[in-house]
Amino acid sequence: MLMLLLITTSQMFGQNVNGEIEKEAVLKVMKTYKDALQSLTTEGTFKLFTKDSEVFESGGVEGSYANYIEHHLGPELGHFEKFEFSDYEIDVKVDTPYAFTTETYIYTIVLKADEKGDARTIKKKGVATSILKKVDGDWKIIKMHSSSRNIK
Repeated sequence: MLMLLLITTSQMFGQNVNGEIEKEAVLKVMKTYKDALQSLTTEGTFKLFTKDSEVFESGGVEGSYANYIEHHLGPELGHFEKFEFSDYEIDVKVDTPYAFTTETYIYTIVLKADEKGDARTIKKKGVATSILKKVDGDWKIIKMHSSSRNIK
């Protein structure tokens, strides 16, 4: 009986440890992406997404991550003085080979000054959900959907 308890407990403990390792790996992917945005760069982010990923933002279908960067986010970043997340929280659920994340945050964007020298600040409450898949031993984002609203 004691042996059965030890075997069962060790298997559950092993699964829990492995689950935490996978969760930490997913968190690292999401943090790397968030940190890049706050640094106003996309450098190193393409490896976080699958080539056939899908990005959806505030009611729009952006296509693959590469398309999103080329036609939407990439050009926008050039107009930002600052992009900062605050009140950031993330929930991760791992069901290998998939992981599901929900992020909530407030983001603040400070636009570069225009020709009149006026800078504009945008502050919104946002939420993002992502689906990641373990591909060749690495977690990759296959779908990302984000939306935002004005802060009341």
